[in-house]
Amino acid sequence: MHSENFIFMGSSPEHIFNIASDLSKWPDILPHYRRVTYIEKSDSKNVVVMAAWRMISTYPWAKIPIQWTSEQVIDRQKTEIRFHHLKSFTKGMRVVWTFAPHGKGTNVRIVHDLDSQIPWLGKTVVEPVVGEFFVHFVANQTLKHLKAYVEKHHA
Repeated sequence: MHSENFIFMGSSPEHIFNIASDLSKWPDILPHYRRVTYIEKSDSKNVVVMAAWRMISTYPWAKIPIQWTSEQVIDRQKTEIRFHHLKSFTKGMRVVWTFAPHGKGTNVRIVHDLDSQIPWLGKTVVEPVVGEFFVHFVANQTLKHLKAYVEKHHA
């Protein structure tokens, strides 16, 4: 499974990177995130349990709880955030956030790649269900809400 999401944000790469890399703030600034719990924490590498909602419609009760465990690597030299999913249906997924200067702002891209470790899932389930329904949708929500927060708190 391969999925890419991107958005333009009206702020510097460094400002967006600093906000995006601080997972402790995600439940406060991203309404679809329920919680982020640190298992291990340092300046450049974390292990976290992340819990979010996959909204189904505009009705607040129409949502599916999702949760996964990830290792997060914060690469300040490359201005890049990488995740490696350690548990759940997305075990083995690699995620890369990049921040490219563009005009008076930044193009933010999230790339997800997964070779499913669960043989019975197969591509017929992984691509439309895990890839489109969950990963792509949640990443779009994350970028949309992050953009609103970043542009409101522009540095």
